[in-house]
Amino acid sequence: MIKLSNVNQKYGGTQILWDLNMEIKKGSRTCIMGRNGVGKTTLLKCIMGLLPISDGELIINDQNVVKSSVETRPQIGVGYVPQGRDIFPQLTVEENLKISLNCKRQTSKTIPEHVYELFPVLKEMLHRRGGDLSGGQQQQLAIARALVLNPDILILDEPNEGIQPNIVQLIRDVLLKLNKEQGMTIVLVEQKLPFARAVGETFHLMQKGEVISSGPMAELTDELVAKYLAV
Repeated sequence: MIKLSNVNQKYGGTQILWDLNMEIKKGSRTCIMGRNGVGKTTLLKCIMGLLPISDGELIINDQNVVKSSVETRPQIGVGYVPQGRDIFPQLTVEENLKISLNCKRQTSKTIPEHVYELFPVLKEMLHRRGGDLSGGQQQQLAIARALVLNPDILILDEPNEGIQPNIVQLIRDVLLKLNKEQGMTIVLVEQKLPFARAVGETFHLMQKGEVISSGPMAELTDELVAKYLAV
């Protein structure tokens, strides 16, 4: 589904990713973990085409996309929820959602009803501006906007940052539902260990732009947590 081979990335003269290798299987739930500054967000931006890869190979859904633009990602089935949400604050909830209908992959011109079933609050607030929503509501909007694309792969960068506990639980349940009922591949950068363990089947642990440990979530030992995740 997603395979990175010997990926290097340099940003402003500084190298962030170093010969990074990672494979994410179709239908899996994968957590990318590590302390702040190890390159997790840079990795996601490279996968999405938001940052160029200096060298190496990136395969998504059997396509080599190293030189492809960011616009190709939705077309090949990738939805993205960036850190900080990046909704349009002056547009209504409905207008934010309809932006995704412009993707060539999306043949329908109406917002799928299942998006409202997953996040009922959005249907109640269709005509409110995005900037007027609470942080938790904005995060639901950001995830829903990605789901309007009908993606095969959903990539989320710290979706629980600054979110109240009841919305964290809702997001957890939605991700598990999408994976188990629709077979959607979930890729998640997450700092909160309980959430990562609840959602993730597999982990990739990063340090200094490299993957230094990978495996089933059950193999994320207390020793690894203390060495690479504890502050």
